[in-house]
Formats: sequence, C-alpha cells, structure tokens
Amino acid sequence: MAKKQSKSIAAHPKEDVQKVKLPSFYSWKDWAILGAILFTCYLTFSNVKNFHFVNWDDDRNFYENQLITSLNSENFWSNTSRIFKEDVIGNYNPLTIWTFALEKRFYGKGNYNGLESPGSWHHTNLILHLICVMLVFFISRRLRLGWIGAAFATALFALHPMRVESVAWVTERKDVLYGMFFLAALLQYIRSKEKASFLRTFSIYLFFILSLFSKIQAVVLPLAMIAVDFLMDDKLSWQTIIKKWPYFLVSFLWGVFGIFVLSHEGSLDANDVTYAFWQRIFIGTYSYLVYVVKSVVPWRMSPLYPYPPSIPAYFYPTILVLPAVLFLGWQAFVKNWKVFGFSLAFFTFNIMFLLQILGAGQGFIADRFTYIAYYGMFFGFGYLVDWLSKKQNGQILSGALGVLVIGIYATLTFRQVAIWENSGTLWTHVLKYYNQTTLPFGNRANFYRSQKMYDEALVDYDKAIKLKEDPQTFNSRARLYFDTATDSTRLMLALRDYNKAIELKPDDGEFWVNRGATYARLGNLDKAIENINTGLKFKPDHETGYLNRSVLNSALASRYQPGSKEFGDYTSRAIADIDEYQKFRPYNGDTWYEKARMKRSLGNLMGAMEDINRAIQIDASKGIYYYERAIENNLLNRNDQAKIDLQTAITSGYNNIDAAVFSAIQGN
Repeated sequence: MAKKQSKSIAAHPKEDVQKVKLPSFYSWKDWAILGAILFTCYLTFSNVKNFHFVNWDDDRNFYENQLITSLNSENFWSNTSRIFKEDVIGNYNPLTIWTFALEKRFYGKGNYNGLESPGSWHHTNLILHLICVMLVFFISRRLRLGWIGAAFATALFALHPMRVESVAWVTERKDVLYGMFFLAALLQYIRSKEKASFLRTFSIYLFFILSLFSKIQAVVLPLAMIAVDFLMDDKLSWQTIIKKWPYFLVSFLWGVFGIFVLSHEGSLDANDVTYAFWQRIFIGTYSYLVYVVKSVVPWRMSPLYPYPPSIPAYFYPTILVLPAVLFLGWQAFVKNWKVFGFSLAFFTFNIMFLLQILGAGQGFIADRFTYIAYYGMFFGFGYLVDWLSKKQNGQILSGALGVLVIGIYATLTFRQVAIWENSGTLWTHVLKYYNQTTLPFGNRANFYRSQKMYDEALVDYDKAIKLKEDPQTFNSRARLYFDTATDSTRLMLALRDYNKAIELKPDDGEFWVNRGATYARLGNLDKAIENINTGLKFKPDHETGYLNRSVLNSALASRYQPGSKEFGDYTSRAIADIDEYQKFRPYNGDTWYEKARMKRSLGNLMGAMEDINRAIQIDASKGIYYYERAIENNLLNRNDQAKIDLQTAITSGYNNIDAAVFSAIQGN
C-alpha cells in the first residue's frame, strides 16, 4: 500500500483520489526539498528588506493613507471599521489595508508619516509569499505529482521572474495575501474530497471570504475547484458543479460589488487611450498569448505596460487564441486529458477576468496578474518533469534540467527584484522600454524632487510635458519651482504652471490650493485665501488646504491689535480651519499647539489648556509644548505647575524663552 501511495499522477492518470489517499505527513525528501526551495526563495528576494516605498500607489494605499498613518491604540478599532467600509483608489481590499494598519500598530513609527522602516513591510510580503510556496507544494503532492514534479512546480511558483511584482511591491500585498487564503481554501477542498467534514467545509468558506476581502480576484475559486474536480475525479459531472452554487453565488455578488466600486471611482477606462469594445477583445487575446509565452520566456518584464496609442496590426491575429483555447479545452474534456485539461483550465479561469477587456488600470498587461494563474502552467511543467524522471536515467536528466531552469529563473528574479529598490530605480527601468509615455517621466521626476535632485527632476518634467500637456505634470513642476524659489522669479514660474494646470482641469481643488500658497508667498494674502476657498469647494477633503488657510488667517490676524474685532475674527477662522484639518489628521501635535496658542490670544485659557494637554499627550518630547503650557498655567495662577512646565521645557531642549515670561513665572 505504501508503494501505491507514493506513485504520481503520471502513473495513475484516471485514478479516483478518494480511492488512493496520501498519508497525513510527507517523507523526508518532501520536507528536505521544500526547505531548500523556501531557503532559496528567501535568499533570492531578501534584498527587499532594504527597499523603500515607491510613488506608485504605495502612497495612497499606505504611507499617505491617514487611516494608517494616524493609527494608535486609541483609534485602532474606529480606523479598522472605516477601513472595512471604504475603498482605496477604486479597489475594495480592506483586509490587505488592515494588515498595513496592524503593522503600523505594532512597529510603525518615525518617518514616512509614522512608518520608519519600509523594509519591514516588504519583509512581510516575502513571508506571505513563502507561505504560498508551502501551500503550492502541499497542493501539488495532494494532486498526485511525485516529489520531483511537485518540487519543480513549487520552485517555479517560488522563483519565476513574473513573481517579483507581487512580492517586491508593498501595494501588491493583496496578491500574496489573497493568494495565501485562496491556496489554503483550495488545499482544504482537495482534502475534503478525500474525507469530507464540517470543519473542512467551514474552513473552505472562511478562507474564501478572507481571500475575497484581500483581493477581488479570488472570485474564481469555484472555477478553480471545478478544475480540481476534473483532475481528481473519474468523470466531471453536472451534479458536482451544481453543488458549488453557494460559492458561485458569493463570487457573483462580490464581483458585481467590485465592478460597481471600480466604475463609481472612475477606475474603469482610467487610461489615456480609448478603444471600441470590439478592439478590447484583441487586447484580451494578445495579453493571454503574452502570458502563456512569458511563463516560459519571461522577457522584457516591466512594472508598467502602457496601452498603445492605437491597436497594432499584430494584435489582430491573436484572436485565433480564443477558438484554439476553446477547442483544446473541449478536447481535454472529451478525451479525458486530465493534466492538460487541469493546467489549461486553472490558468484560463484565473487570468480571464484580468485581460483588461473592461480596461481598468494604466496598463493592459501586468506581471502580478499571473500570481495564482501561473500555478496551472507550473503544474503542467511539473508533470512533464515527473514523466521524464520515470524514464531510464530520467531522474538525473530531469534533475539537471530542473536545476538549470530554476537557476536561470532565480538569477533573472534576483536582478528583477533590484528594480523595486526605490521610485528612481523603478521608473528608470520602465523608461528603458517605454519612453513615449508621461507616467514614468512624471513619477521619476517626483522622486527626484523628493530627493532634492531638482535639476534631474526638471528635465523629466519637461520631457513629460513635451509628450503631453497633462495638468498633473504642470502641478508637479510648479511644486518644484515653489519648493526651490528664493525670489519672485521662481515663484512666477510656479504661478505660470498652476495657471496652466487650472486651465486644463479647472475643477481640481488641489491646483487652486497650491496656487493660493504661491500667491501667499508673493505677498498677496487676499488672493491666496480666495484661491484656497475655491479649491476647498472643489475638494472639501483637502486637508492641506485647511492648514494653509489657517496659517493665512493667522497672518492676517497679526495685522491687527489683539483684542480688536478684526484680530478676533481672523483668529477664530484660523482655529476653525485647524478644527477641519484635525478631522483628517487628529494626531498632529503641532496643530493642537497652534490652536492652544491662538485660543490663549483670544483669552480662552481653559480651551487653550485642553488643546496643549492634547499636544503633550501626542508627543511628550517637545519642549515648546511645555513652554506654552507654562504660560497658560501662569495666566491661570497655577504657579507651581507653571514652574514645573518651564523647567521641563528647558530640560527638553527648548531655549527660546522670553525673558519677561521667565521672570513672570520664576518671580511667582
């Protein structure tokens, strides 16, 4: 019996899995080869621990997402509730976002809005990928691949260069997270075919739901189950398919909800090129063919594959892919080609909804789309290696071939990982292949600007604008002029670009707010406030707009004597704007300090005391906060507390102490 259990699907292509059960544990060969694959995979991807975030969705998903950056022990559950109620950039994957929040809660602090170690988040992606690799090995063995074939399929899943985007890009946490739950559900389904139980059925549904909450792509799980049925059962029956109706119902409802979110946020057709629907069919068939070829020859890998300005002629012949796949699928079904049918079906089911026929996203192909889909291809390759290993001297030949192929792929993967080190390396790589599109130039320029490489940034902005007069690029170049301005000449260049951005897109509130800040630096405060007011009408959630307007109102208040009506009006408006800002950023201690200082100037000492206490609660290391509280305690005749606060301010390193204030407090 033990010998029969160890045979692969190559020897029993039609055997019912319920009649031949694997042991509940694996041999030392299984564990040894799995350990070697995991170790190699970890080494190949380990450089991600030193990488930074990139300015391609990492900002909106992560380091500028205030539900994450503002997270602390007080608001953890309220932020969690909002995460599960809201989408991000038109995508509803709350469990993925929540994992970012969990990491922020446990070890995020410092830079990047409270996220000081980007490598930690990269490392989590790698760990999740390793778990997926383990699950792939267990699934492969349960699907009757021999240990050699299972090892090859698993190594491909672990080390194929098309894995890189899903692992090395923090935003694509959703791939490795949904993949983990998807594969766990699939493994439990396979085990339930051996021996059904309530616990296994419950775990399938649980993992399925968790996978859906991680990424909408998990809706294909019921179809993946049917592919497994075809492989494992003597004959695929309609009764087996119909029994899966609860899974199909969940998938359908989730899919409809996902499409609604995408369309509501304008993510469908969110690209610069518009095609007729019939043309998009050719985009789908061409993409399908590219994915098939890249499973063997992963050439010209790029994080971005921008849409061509028009459909190239060579796209049209790929329509033959559609009847070819249908014909081969039918042949596999009627002739009972188990492995081929499973491989084709699993790959097709998992890639077909990602062929960009609906046109969501900025590119028509994405390496990350193959993360789970490629398991179908890898299983077929593993079967071929298994078959070869059973020939005379086959183990040596298959082993040598496997090591050679995996070695080449691992080398390519190691090199591909390096492009994700930061935004500069990322977009420089994209520009090797696509230098006629604005996005890589604009994003690399933004990175250069953040690194104070202003000359390099300006060159890229100019190239992007030459390709297309995009309002966002004008806005970004204006920010460069604004940030580097030392006189009115540079500010006028910024103003010119903001004017152009508003001309091209007059309803974008950010452009108006930024132009308002430029007018403020040019000394025209009235014009500045007028622009910010307009910007906040268009974009009422623009937190920086409220903060800027607060500063301007405070500056206008300083033109008048404290106690005058004008002083009080402008100061009250400044306080109101900080209140609005704090709805978005409640854990910015400096804004509580500023509000306390302004309330004190209006004579509202108790309100000022509440605000400065809040500032100290947020950050107890800032001496200026204690200095402000010392002044307030002194005015409230709390002399002993004022002296303690003054001493704490000095001890904390704050030295800008007014002599009159010092005398008043110490004199008391």
